[in-house]
Amino acid sequence: MYSQINKNISRYVTFDANELEVFNSLLEYKAVPKKTIMLQEDEMCSFEAFVIKGCVRKYYIDANGFEVILQFAIENAWVSDISFSIYEDKPSRVYIETLEDCEFFLFSPETKEELFTKAPKFERAFRILMQRSLAVTQDRLFNTISKSATEKYLEFLEHYPTLSQRVAQHYIASYLGISAEFLSKVRTKIAKL
Repeated sequence: MYSQINKNISRYVTFDANELEVFNSLLEYKAVPKKTIMLQEDEMCSFEAFVIKGCVRKYYIDANGFEVILQFAIENAWVSDISFSIYEDKPSRVYIETLEDCEFFLFSPETKEELFTKAPKFERAFRILMQRSLAVTQDRLFNTISKSATEKYLEFLEHYPTLSQRVAQHYIASYLGISAEFLSKVRTKIAKL
C-alpha cells in the first residue's frame, strides 16, 4: 500500500525500514471524488497531499474573474498551499480541486513535525522536495514570460505526456496562459508539422 509514496520520498534520501514505518504510520489515506474542492481561497490549508491516483488542479481566480491554473498534480506528485497557509499561517489564495476520482496520502503540519521529531532524516527529504518544487516554479515562470505559445504547449506535452487526454483543453490553455481558441490554433499548427 505504501510502496508508491515510499519510492517517491526515497529518491533523495535513503531510509531504513523503521523510518519508513514511522512515516507510513502518520499518513492518512483518503479517496476523493471527481470535482471536489479540497481547498478554497481564504481557507487555511491543513494538508500536504501525495497523489496516489488521479489528477488535481491548483488555481486562483484573477481580478477579471478568470481561473488561472498554477499546477496540475497527477500520480506521484505533491499538492498543497505550502507558501501561505502552512508556512506563513495566512489564508490560502488558491483553490485545489480534483479533476478525476483521486486517492491521496495526506498529512497535516502537526503530523509532519511529529515525523521530523521521530525520523529526522525526513526533514532533509522534504527540504529537497521543496527546493525541487521551487526550481520547477521558477522554470515555469521563466517559460511563461520568455517562450511562445507553441513552445509552451510542446514543453507541456513533454512534461505531461498523457494529460491532454485526461483534462479539458480550456484547463490546459489556462495553465499555459492563453485562450482556449488560441490553444486550438496552436494544436492545429503543430498537427500540420
